Amino acid sequence: MGPEDLAQVLRPLKDLFAAQQYPNVLVGLGTVDDAAIYRLNDDMAIIATADFFPPIVDDPHAFGAIAAANAMSDIYAMGGEVLFALNLAAFPEGQDLAILSAILHGGGEKVREAGGVIAGGHTITDREPKYGLAVTGIIRPDRIATKSAVRAGDCIYLSKPIGAGLVTTAAKANAADAADLATAIESMAALNRAAARAMQAAGSRAATDITGFSFIGHAWEMAAQSDVNLNIAVDSVPLLPGARRYAEEWLFPGGTERNYRYYLPHLRQNAPFSEETLRLLLTPETSGGLLVAVPPQGQAAFEAALQAGGARAWAIGEAEPGEGLIILH
Repeated sequence: MGPEDLAQVLRPLKDLFAAQQYPNVLVGLGTVDDAAIYRLNDDMAIIATADFFPPIVDDPHAFGAIAAANAMSDIYAMGGEVLFALNLAAFPEGQDLAILSAILHGGGEKVREAGGVIAGGHTITDREPKYGLAVTGIIRPDRIATKSAVRAGDCIYLSKPIGAGLVTTAAKANAADAADLATAIESMAALNRAAARAMQAAGSRAATDITGFSFIGHAWEMAAQSDVNLNIAVDSVPLLPGARRYAEEWLFPGGTERNYRYYLPHLRQNAPFSEETLRLLLTPETSGGLLVAVPPQGQAAFEAALQAGGARAWAIGEAEPGEGLIILH
């Protein structure tokens, strides 16, 4: 569902659950964030999220791993750790159950890698397979990361290359190189755990994960909710192998145009960029990286913690005083 439609359908719920009546809901319907957070006491809060979608790759084990990593990424975007997860699965009646078993196994392995456990779940019969997780995590209330905590002067980092939506769309059209698809699958299945821990080490309290609303869309949510502009150096944004070529071949998924129409008014260009470049930045991603705003004094700690965790991130821009724009240069 697109951002405009989503805002419309959620509007009545906000009237039912006024924020002032639920003081322990630290992050909920009142803000546009990646997960809900409920305070248990002064030292502990729980994070809850859910995500699922139909297959984006043919390999069922890989699909399960990607869907699980994607769902858990919301926990990491809030700065937390995964406790447990529940499987959410839909599967066609009469299909080979070994496929569903492989999907669940791929997801289970990812949850175990995250230090969590699969504690149950729910399945239904549907014409198209779907899989994901309802995930519960934990965090200290004073260490929560949100989209609205970016401050002018923060350095903006991205923890995974973008372009997965283009590569998987090209694969569906039998136009993707096998090596490009393998690299995209590896990226999508990678956990954002190391980036979340590095964020905590750096004292950062602002992050989001890059998913269906695209790199630009999720960056704009941070800019708009924090009342800053994000200056993004386009050449510094890392791309998956093949993404540029598939963009030039115009192999964009359907959600790209929806994002383009919705977010283009919030963009400013300090240099002219091609239409395929703009659309690449506005293409839906699956299980993308964390977009993290790191205060200047925390950059060394952030990069050191990433290295210690066997991960990396790319410095792609900075925040400045503004009115919620993405400025490309």
